Amino acid sequence: MDETALRSIVPGVIAVLVRRGADFASAEDAVQEALAETVREHPGGEEPVRDAEGWLITVAWRRFLDATRADSARRAREERVEGQPAPGPVPAADDTLQLYFLCAHPSLTPASAVALTLRAVGGLTTRQIAEAYLVPEATMAQRISRAKRTVAGVRLDRPGDVATVLRVLYLVFNEGYSGEVDLVAEAIRLTRQLAARVDHPEVAGLLALMLLHHARRPARTAPDGSLVPLAEQDRSRWDTKAIVEGVRILQAALARDRLGEYQAQAAIAALHADAPRAEETDWPQIVEWYDELARLTDNPVVRLNRAVAVGEADGPRAGLAALEEVDESVPRHAAVAAHLHERAGDLAKAARLYAEAAHQASGLAERDHLTHRAARLNARRR
Repeated sequence: MDETALRSIVPGVIAVLVRRGADFASAEDAVQEALAETVREHPGGEEPVRDAEGWLITVAWRRFLDATRADSARRAREERVEGQPAPGPVPAADDTLQLYFLCAHPSLTPASAVALTLRAVGGLTTRQIAEAYLVPEATMAQRISRAKRTVAGVRLDRPGDVATVLRVLYLVFNEGYSGEVDLVAEAIRLTRQLAARVDHPEVAGLLALMLLHHARRPARTAPDGSLVPLAEQDRSRWDTKAIVEGVRILQAALARDRLGEYQAQAAIAALHADAPRAEETDWPQIVEWYDELARLTDNPVVRLNRAVAVGEADGPRAGLAALEEVDESVPRHAAVAAHLHERAGDLAKAARLYAEAAHQASGLAERDHLTHRAARLNARRR
């Protein structure tokens, strides 16, 4: 009955209420209320319920009926749903997958799709999502309400777009972690859930990518909270269990010979994880994977990262030549240029570019890191 276990059954409970006659928005609200009540009545996993899903369905259905009875304008609907189905096993159905597709509907903005996915599929409360995104709870409530209204009339009578669902999960993962809920861990949990329902190499590729990146998390920051670049990280602090699992999942996906962007990104992450020391990184092979990734996506950020890899494989001058093909407006362009100029020995230009990159940085930790780089190079020039 711990909260994480409860959240894992939320999509199925919503789907049961929808099959019984509730609309999606009302079912989702009822399940959230039931979830909160269940956590209150069984704090810290005390007095565990043997059938958590059945318990949550019962409580949520009662909440839905209460809300329906309170709405006089829906009295006709109340008569239709008044009779509560007899207790018994819940029919097996893959309704969770439909909720993924509904919450990642193309009519929603990326921010709304992420918020609705965390609510309906992840089982998080509006307050938890608001804290994770550092916005007021009222703002997040409005965002979720708009999203639910948008998809209220959507029928899921045809296959959904797996690529859209994966983009939403990737967005959740990239938001990092803050507040009460660790969005990185939540994204991995949701992607595992999706992988259990969808036999698709790109779903496996995304899960492998998340695990391989998450494995480096303990070494990414110093005790004072400052960023530690990949080349300077203490690799003994990497999570080897997550690396082994990520590589295993990736190898199985690649063996199916249906390469996609998430598998290619995971392959790059696996090559970094495979190197005992930064100096032993197989940069030529990483460049090859970036070439594949650029072919698949034509993404300017991919070309930016490829320039870094080229600089490591063939020298900083070659990296700078590759960087010339990338528009300077691409985020972190100045930071990459600074790194390559530093390696090429042009400390003055590197220091200037580090300072420029610090000014453009969106996060405090990254801004401090780039500022310190610029100050260090200026000190060396004196």
